[in-house]
Amino acid sequence: MSKRALIVIDVQNDYFPGGDWELSGMNAAAENAAKLLASARDNGDLVVHVRHEFPTTDAPFFRPGSKGAEINEMVRPQDKEAVVVKHQINSFRETNLKALLDENKVEEVVICGAMSHMCIDAATRAANDFGYKVNVIDDACATRDAEFNGIKVPAAQVHAAYMAALGFAYATMHSTSEYLSNAKNPVKTA
Repeated sequence: MSKRALIVIDVQNDYFPGGDWELSGMNAAAENAAKLLASARDNGDLVVHVRHEFPTTDAPFFRPGSKGAEINEMVRPQDKEAVVVKHQINSFRETNLKALLDENKVEEVVICGAMSHMCIDAATRAANDFGYKVNVIDDACATRDAEFNGIKVPAAQVHAAYMAALGFAYATMHSTSEYLSNAKNPVKTA
């Protein structure tokens, strides 16, 4: 079995066009996440889907039991793939994600999904802090415009700033095509 895991974070319906919290470029990011998913399955990598659900129905998106909180069909989990439900930004916080990775002797994680400046950032930093080798697939992540002190920051700039920060010290950054060209050789257990 591979010592690598693909972690697909929050690729959920509310982030897609027509959803309650639409992201810029979510369709393209999900298409790339689907390619990563197919490769991970072919290589025998552990696949973990993370699904965010707010604890109350008055949330702006990802409301419990809503269609918007469901994982999008482009990356739908297969029967034996783990689904970690979280209620926090960080996929490791108050979930079984770390235990699942450790139980499967994972040494390297590949992260994709949404939002670049929130859940992808938090999970990447936490994974690095826990000692995993971390890869972020930048074009398989999406985000949205942000605002600070009356300054609107376009989604592309938000995404670029967070990818640059993560690539500086927390993760190795790849495009989907770069990663897939090297993914055929998974790290195997002895």
